[in-house]
Amino acid sequence: MTKYSIGDHVSWNSEAGHVTGKIIRVHHADFDYKGHRHRASKDDPQYEIKSDKTDHVAAHKEAALTKID
Repeated sequence: MTKYSIGDHVSWNSEAGHVTGKIIRVHHADFDYKGHRHRASKDDPQYEIKSDKTDHVAAHKEAALTKID
């Protein structure tokens, strides 16, 4: 079972510092994103998150995310 769901508000660290956003998609299988192959599975999903401050969308594994209220 995934730890996070679509619509959850999460934070993560990026090259630009601390970022917050909402999960817009959950991947349970490998997928191509921004020219790179991302590995995902039912046991190790990846999440697409849209930044609160910009229209940037990032893909991260569960371990990189922290749920916020």
